[in-house]
Amino acid sequence: MVTLTAHAQKLTPADRMKTNGGKLVIQPVMHASLVLQWNAKTIWVDPSGGANLYTGLNSPHIILLTDIHGDHMDLKTLEALPIHNAKIIAPQAVIDKLPARMKAQAMALNNGDKMEVMDIHIKALPMYNLPETADSRHPKGRGNGYVLSIGTKKVYISGDTEDIPEMRDLDDIDVAFVCMNLPFTMDVDQAADAVLNFKPKVVYPYHYRGQKGLSDVNAFKAKVEAKNRKIEVRLRNWYPAL
Repeated sequence: MVTLTAHAQKLTPADRMKTNGGKLVIQPVMHASLVLQWNAKTIWVDPSGGANLYTGLNSPHIILLTDIHGDHMDLKTLEALPIHNAKIIAPQAVIDKLPARMKAQAMALNNGDKMEVMDIHIKALPMYNLPETADSRHPKGRGNGYVLSIGTKKVYISGDTEDIPEMRDLDDIDVAFVCMNLPFTMDVDQAADAVLNFKPKVVYPYHYRGQKGLSDVNAFKAKVEAKNRKIEVRLRNWYPAL
């Protein structure tokens, strides 16, 4: 777990991608937090780091939470944001830790489960550390990665995971957000090897701040592109406060 705080600042510019239902807008926010917009719907993923990071962004229709740690389920940030009309989708372990008001907005989605919300198909995938041990920071079954089907695009959000078989088994992923920070998830070599295996069309290194600072995302990009130039690695600033 990495504790993050931020002051009001300009976020990195959003990217846009065509789909059959209009443009998919991809807004990096901070660390594990991002915002997706499509077909007049707004999805917030793991909003954290302070409500001021979300100033000027559309209020969410859907909030996806991946895990119980504070850089994913940040109650102080959630309580300060205009989320009253949003559907919160999260694994049961996360919902169990939400205050009563947020529990009333929440729908449980556990590993392997699927649901459709506002024309967006959502599948929950495992995210966990290897080897699997009793004292793992991220035991299998507690947290979720997600695959979203948004128009014609499939978007993978890794959450806190290592190079697990469930990630390697993905196919036809258009956009992937892949973590890489030791000792919490995986290193740059593991992340690059996994990406080269499941071959997303576009990959964003995110969640790359660890105990010893930022992972070398330029090295990640070089490793991926050296072996598969068809995978576009997009480097964006996920730590605007630094």
